[in-house]
Amino acid sequence: MTDVPIVGDELQPSLEQIAALQPDLIIGSQVRQGQIYDQLSAIAPTVFSETIGEPWQDNLRLYGKALNREAEAEKLLADWNARVADLLQQFADRNLQVSLVRFLPGNARLYLKDSFPGQIVQEVGLQRPPTQSEAGFAQEVSLEQIPQMNGDVLFYFTDVSYDGGQSASDIARSWLNHPLWQQLDVVQQGKAYPVSDVVWTTAGGIQAAHLLLDDLEKHLAD
Repeated sequence: MTDVPIVGDELQPSLEQIAALQPDLIIGSQVRQGQIYDQLSAIAPTVFSETIGEPWQDNLRLYGKALNREAEAEKLLADWNARVADLLQQFADRNLQVSLVRFLPGNARLYLKDSFPGQIVQEVGLQRPPTQSEAGFAQEVSLEQIPQMNGDVLFYFTDVSYDGGQSASDIARSWLNHPLWQQLDVVQQGKAYPVSDVVWTTAGGIQAAHLLLDDLEKHLAD
């Protein structure tokens, strides 16, 4: 996407820059751009998904329909399902509990079954720790609740979308240096892996889904 014009931050896109491009179609999300739908739809026909990552396959079909590329969208999903089937077979006998943790300024989240990464982990047949196996998107936890992050394998990612001047390493440091984190079995066994926040939660599309599977294959290889 080297030659694709930048039109501002996804939470605060520039209406002027978008209008200057004279687009034929605008695709966005109710979650992130819902407050400016009327202004965008005045520029060009505008199609919004309701959410980002949770029903990402439905969103892909929506985008395919909006672009009159429904067959291409279904081909992408068929390829996805084939890859998932291969990983299901690969992970069938592993019986691993995978913990999903996101660090934010001030707190952290345990990602549950209905989140973007939670759905994919479940889809390839991996298990979740009891504290993360319920339906829902995420559960916020404090430093004192770090023991709830334990699992056979842990993937953590750090949110930097809040513009408070903190880097990802600054945000993560208070968690990673905490004695309760250091005492987690999964940490002591060297099976807590940092991964991309964009891939694991903020992007929420098929390219991110495949990159997430890449991470699972890389770190869970026999």
